[in-house]
Amino acid sequence: MKVIFLTDVRGQGKKDEMKEVSDGYARNYLLPRKLAVEATADTINTMKLKEKAKKAQLEKDKAAAEETAKSLENLVVKIPAKAGAGGKLFGSVTSKEISDALLKQHDMLIDKNKIVQAEPIKSFGSYSIKCKLGFEVIGLINVVVVEEG
Repeated sequence: MKVIFLTDVRGQGKKDEMKEVSDGYARNYLLPRKLAVEATADTINTMKLKEKAKKAQLEKDKAAAEETAKSLENLVVKIPAKAGAGGKLFGSVTSKEISDALLKQHDMLIDKNKIVQAEPIKSFGSYSIKCKLGFEVIGLINVVVVEEG
């Protein structure tokens, strides 16, 4: 019997996958527990429509990530920080501070987990910070750390 899995079933199949299983296994285990549905013309069509909608959504999300990366190139984020002797900062500028400043100054919401810092910013100056936006799209955030005053 051909079935379409509604959830991942260990050793049998993944969600939204169509597979041939024995009749008894399908009738006695998969169908009563609602782990799968029988593959009829209607359910196959529904599965194909879901796949098509999922692909369209992924393309839309990738286009949005590329648009965000382009808009980040032209922005400069200024972060005020307190400093001690010799121009060294008290602490460091974190990805959360960069994310908050980006939202406050330019109304762009980027999760702090997407901002990648090779090493923490511990002094004044200009920095170019990578931002992983998903779908292998990487944007650059231009950060300027200035003295708080």
